[in-house]
Amino acid sequence: MKFIGHNKIRESFDKLIEKCALSHAHLIIGEDGIGKSKIAQIFALSILGKSQEREYADIVNYRVNEKSIGIDEVRGIIQEIYKKPFEGDKKVIIIHKGNKLTIQAQNALLKTIEEPPKGVYIIILCESGDLILDTIKSRCQIHKLSPLNIEDMREYINLYFKEFDEKMINSALAYAGGVPGKVEDFFNNKNLEILRGIICNLLVDINKGDKEAVITYEKKLASFKDNWEEILNILLSFIRDISVYKEVENKELIINGDKLHEIDNISREMTFRKLKGMVKVLDRTRSKLNSNTNFLLTLNVMIIDLMEV
Repeated sequence: MKFIGHNKIRESFDKLIEKCALSHAHLIIGEDGIGKSKIAQIFALSILGKSQEREYADIVNYRVNEKSIGIDEVRGIIQEIYKKPFEGDKKVIIIHKGNKLTIQAQNALLKTIEEPPKGVYIIILCESGDLILDTIKSRCQIHKLSPLNIEDMREYINLYFKEFDEKMINSALAYAGGVPGKVEDFFNNKNLEILRGIICNLLVDINKGDKEAVITYEKKLASFKDNWEEILNILLSFIRDISVYKEVENKELIINGDKLHEIDNISREMTFRKLKGMVKVLDRTRSKLNSNTNFLLTLNVMIIDLMEV
């Protein structure tokens, strides 16, 4: 399967293998959907000297559905690390969602990362390096994945989503911001389509001053509790679109191009002052939810504040 983007990182990794300068521990950092898992698989195949994409016994992926990866899980990972390679003389352990590693778990993993058995390579994937201990980071080669440029994104879309028209493609490009996984969500994720529609209607009703919006949208958004970051990001994208369209009326600059009619109507009545105030409301909401406040209560306060700002 063709892989698009992150060429410099892949080339740099291959050169390290050629020079026998490859670390036994790697940290791949990038937002969700940027391609961390695929890059890790490419790295693992290169380490094993394989070219065919298939399941290998010596590439072990650790994925967990729990909210955190604790000491017990790490002990299991360490046991696997110390098992001998099955097919050759090298083995790769890939730990997905490394941000879920608790401090205690990271400390338990530290010595193994520092001195793994010969031929064993550890790759940790995480969305942000902020939650990874400095002692872990200092022992890893760090690979930061940046958003893809527009040419790579268009190549990706033409390869996998060429059946969509130019208007939808432009909307997907704007929404994704260089993250391939977001393109896939934009085209295929029906829940995302529903969520975007709900949020667009929320802003329409806020613009009308509809006091019933608090109860109505609290109920509608309750089922998206696990996607609260997406809720805030979509809200921000609409507020950005309204601000841009209000200022220059250029539909080519709009992220949510399929909602242009609603954006046009809102932009005629909503002031820049209110739009700036709404951004501050979303910033406060994000901070609260990052601190694990009650979702429904925080959502209720957010909608009231958005109406009253």
